[in-house]
Amino acid sequence: MTAEVLALCTGKPAPLADGKLSSIDKHAVEGPVRITRMGLEGDTQTNRKYHGGEHMAVHLYAADHYAYWREEIPDVARLASPGAFGENLHTRGLMEGEAYIGDRFRMGTALLELSMGRQPCSTLERHFQRKDMVKRIIANHRCGIYFRVIEEGEAEAGDNLTLIARSQDRWSVADAFALLFDKARKPGQEEIRDLLAVPQLGPQWQDKLRARLR
Repeated sequence: MTAEVLALCTGKPAPLADGKLSSIDKHAVEGPVRITRMGLEGDTQTNRKYHGGEHMAVHLYAADHYAYWREEIPDVARLASPGAFGENLHTRGLMEGEAYIGDRFRMGTALLELSMGRQPCSTLERHFQRKDMVKRIIANHRCGIYFRVIEEGEAEAGDNLTLIARSQDRWSVADAFALLFDKARKPGQEEIRDLLAVPQLGPQWQDKLRARLR
């Protein structure tokens, strides 16, 4: 499996419509970008409690989803260019149903490991000025993907994101996201334990699963 990297994006803190600072609005950068254990060089996360860190170092959102969103919310001009969803990687050819927790990808000289999907939050709603964005994403499972960085390196637009190892094929990002957030999904305790047993699953989602077991 190979996805095309259309853009690498970074962002700086800027006020949203309500005045709160956020780094969600990211923009494509030219040339090679250094990818460290904490993410792309030059990128920031304003709220480090919920964004960034080792297990959410690099965020991917599929360019494949943009046509869908342009039809759903055509009034949002920001969807005309990469980085609208706060993604660091704007790629074509890899979506949540095709990517599995623990997958390892080579991109340029960096090695990334898939840790979990992204939980939608109110920052997305304030960014797009749409109060229903969280509800929409939970319903359609177009959540985005987080990676940890196993080997630091460099990459640039035009590189490929190439799958080099898959440790399990039960829990895609879409399936794991649905289990955790889609109220239409009614998982049993064994399913929860099965997902929790995937060692590469990010600790934030592990905590949510343990809370379900309690």
